[in-house]
Amino acid sequence: MCSQIDKNSLRRFIALVFFGIAFAYIESAVVVYLRAIFYPDGFNFPITDFEEIAGFGPYLVTEIGREAATLVLMFTASYMLGRNLRRRFAYFLTIFAVWDIFYYVWLKVLIDWPATIMDWDILFLIPVTWAGPVLAPVITSATMLIIAAVLFTDKTVHLILPRLAGFSGIVLMIVVVFCIAGINCTKPEYKLYFSWPGFIALHIAVILLLFGCILRKKEGKSNR
Repeated sequence: MCSQIDKNSLRRFIALVFFGIAFAYIESAVVVYLRAIFYPDGFNFPITDFEEIAGFGPYLVTEIGREAATLVLMFTASYMLGRNLRRRFAYFLTIFAVWDIFYYVWLKVLIDWPATIMDWDILFLIPVTWAGPVLAPVITSATMLIIAAVLFTDKTVHLILPRLAGFSGIVLMIVVVFCIAGINCTKPEYKLYFSWPGFIALHIAVILLLFGCILRKKEGKSNR
């Protein structure tokens, strides 16, 4: 029998989807203003180093603070809606993924950007600049939604310490891929610094590890 999501969780999930979509609009609106002010001739890569843009310093600090505040809001909403750690994590993944995907949807609506899903973007500024093709964070967000979908069901995830360490290590390596690209996004050869093979392999590893945790539990039950 297929696992079912209880009605209360479904209602909360739908509410969070709308929250993520609306929050994405706020994010995209801020970026529209920033680009109009600091990139009036177009937002193109390789980008100019932020420190070389006249008057950008105070805004950079403000933007980093805004990103931190965004994460706090997401964590807070997830904590209030979830009744346990598993559900709270699922809600956080849902908010983040929907917010991230619809951020690009709204940018397309507002300023017709990106022109293609392979256009590059500045993704995050904490603790250093993250960058990469638009398709990359969309893939990451889709993966987050898959994980959230599993966590919303009643499937038992057999997550022992080695597997938890594995998940943590993979997530850290995905972050490193984005950060390496971000650190080098001012260079003419910036595209060479984003490792597509490594990026795809890491996401496949996350999915395989997740379903391995589920299958392991089923095998344990069948052997009893």
